[in-house]
Amino acid sequence: MKYACIARHDGAYDVRLMCRLLGVSASGFYAAEGARHGRRRPSPRAQANQRLLLAIRGVHTASLHQYGAPLVHAELRAQGVRCGHNRVARLMRGAGLRATAPRPFRVTTQSGHRQPVAANVLGRRFAPTAYTERDRVWVADITYVPTGEGWLYLAVVLDLASRRVIGWALGRTLEAKLAVSALRMAIDQRKPAAGLVHHSDRGVQYASTEYTGLLKQYQAKISMSRRGNPYDNAACESFMKTLKNEEVYRNEYRDLPDALASIGEFIERVYNQTRLHSALGYVPPVEFEQNSGADQ
Repeated sequence: MKYACIARHDGAYDVRLMCRLLGVSASGFYAAEGARHGRRRPSPRAQANQRLLLAIRGVHTASLHQYGAPLVHAELRAQGVRCGHNRVARLMRGAGLRATAPRPFRVTTQSGHRQPVAANVLGRRFAPTAYTERDRVWVADITYVPTGEGWLYLAVVLDLASRRVIGWALGRTLEAKLAVSALRMAIDQRKPAAGLVHHSDRGVQYASTEYTGLLKQYQAKISMSRRGNPYDNAACESFMKTLKNEEVYRNEYRDLPDALASIGEFIERVYNQTRLHSALGYVPPVEFEQNSGADQ
């Protein structure tokens, strides 16, 4: 009788209030209603999973479908959501949510030249934990960007201690001045002390007199990858793949100004300031520098 009375007035009065006044439990009422209509109310665990899945979808969408379970889990924890990695992975699998698969990467630099090349001083020491302060090791690379008016080329310089992009330049040609422009930006922003290690591939842009001369002016040690070995510059290659998958492949740039605005926004605001980085303990580069005191 009590359950029937509550059901009759459901919608007019709060169910939990009516249950309390009549001395019955809300869970008992819902169970009885479910049985009466041939269904059961979702368990508390199922309801919690539904709420968590909504949060997961929000993070996955905000990442432009680039985050897999590890990064989604890290972002949820950063937002104060209590959840386990395995649970997040299970819910993502069930909902068909996954990171977008990367496309093949294309090499753009040319090492068939007669300029002097340097030995590999870096030796694949890429882990940020190997460096106690910023501006001790920089890595550099160049990649291509398609637009409506033809190919453009992007040169970048990263600080290996924080994976932060500290210099970049976008242009229509692969001349050495493109790489030099990115290096000058990095120098102007960071003003490195003597002893900096600068690592790149052995492309003609990085072996040019203008580029190496600028590094020597700041008493930097020059390091270059072995011929045809992209793993020797894996940290910079990793950034380029992220840039392509999360920015370049998702846009159709009209021309140089259009690409410059969009890519600049991605580098400075998204990648440096908001994108989580697994090698940094799932924090963005700028935050990592601030937390570690490396921004001093």
